[in-house]
Amino acid sequence: MKTIKVGGVPEHFNLPWHLCIDDGTFRKNGLDLSWRDFPDGTGAMCKALRNKEIDAAVILTEGIVKDILHGNEAVIVQEYIASPLIWGIHVDADSDFRSFEDLKDQKVAISRYGSGSHLMAYVNARNLGWDTSRLEFEVVGDIDGAVTALKEGKAGYFMWEHFTTKPLVDKGVFRRIADCPTPWSCFVIAVRKEVMDKEAAGILTMLKVLNKLTHKFKAIPKIEVALANKYDQKVEDIEQWLKITTWSQKQISVKEIQKVQEQLKELDLIPQIKDNAYFLPQ
Repeated sequence: MKTIKVGGVPEHFNLPWHLCIDDGTFRKNGLDLSWRDFPDGTGAMCKALRNKEIDAAVILTEGIVKDILHGNEAVIVQEYIASPLIWGIHVDADSDFRSFEDLKDQKVAISRYGSGSHLMAYVNARNLGWDTSRLEFEVVGDIDGAVTALKEGKAGYFMWEHFTTKPLVDKGVFRRIADCPTPWSCFVIAVRKEVMDKEAAGILTMLKVLNKLTHKFKAIPKIEVALANKYDQKVEDIEQWLKITTWSQKQISVKEIQKVQEQLKELDLIPQIKDNAYFLPQ
């Protein structure tokens, strides 16, 4: 029995993993797969991969590309979500912020440096024509930390996945100013090189089991109800999210990696652009 430790955010994208764990499908295929939630996101997962706390991660594309370029010895073994991630731009519901112009010189709440909330703040600023060198950040850890930081005025806005934060918008905790989609496919599966070298067969089995489920995931009866119940969402919101979300069963294209690298370099977030094969198993 091969043991594989996987990390990911506790969000609706990752229900297929939990279904395969709970119904014993991984175990039936010779895998003892354990899951660890990372509510503070991609930056924390990059650190856990570096520290060998986990073997694999379901992680934001831009986050792992940047971290591999900064020395994380991991490789991307597959694209997981082929569609963009919709980042909501949130402010405290009781604040006076109403537009992007109001937010221009405000500090950004981020889960940690290197996280999606950090990198997408640069993408959003660039889209708006702002001087990205003027961005300032408040590290808050997770969504709860962001709620507090915005309420106390330590930061002006916080970017996080639209549907994950929608319950807080509905409750009047956050107000959403706008959305900012990623310019690339949003989630990939990354594996430590050491694990890929030693346990390639186990990793390929893991992907085969997962892909068999994600291929039919949207057709599972009442899956929208299961998602809504598990992740504290409204069924109608989940139905909307399912329409715009595409699970992938193939490797990410070099074109997508190039797109991520070019934007990160343009924003001065990486030192250089490497050959796209650098990020993939050899």
